[in-house]
Amino acid sequence: MSETLTAALWAITPTVLLGAIFWFIVRAIIRVDRTERAAFSKVEAEERQRRGLPPRPAAPVVADAAVEQTSTPASPAQ
Repeated sequence: MSETLTAALWAITPTVLLGAIFWFIVRAIIRVDRTERAAFSKVEAEERQRRGLPPRPAAPVVADAAVEQTSTPASPAQ
């Protein structure tokens, strides 16, 4: 039983390690992107203010992805 458990652990170890590395890389990319966007927005707001332009409008709020479906009345049987 011990050999089977050891073999199973050795079999899944590379997958778990690669998954963890991938997760850290993607997490780092998302954090860097978020930070860069915030810095860009700050610089853009400062430049707009310096040039006397109005502030950039806020991003529109996107409604729920579910689209209401309109039902058509059933036609009478002919």
